[in-house]
Amino acid sequence: MARFFHAGLAEYTAQVAEDLSLRAGLKTVALSGGVFQNSLLSSLTSDKLRRRGLTVLRHELIPPNDGGLCIGQAVYATQN
Repeated sequence: MARFFHAGLAEYTAQVAEDLSLRAGLKTVALSGGVFQNSLLSSLTSDKLRRRGLTVLRHELIPPNDGGLCIGQAVYATQN
């Protein structure tokens, strides 16, 4: 049941991203936020987005959750 839920959520997320990419003319999607610490959801969503021809960006060095928040704040502070 949990796998079915994750697959459905990934499908819905990919569909919404595809719709928005068509409207905006963008082909790159960034998966970020605490929800994408879930490896199953992240993997399923990435696969579905790639099958739709979208480029997927995922965290590698900085965590997608609150642990990465301070990095963004630090970068912002250096720009202003």
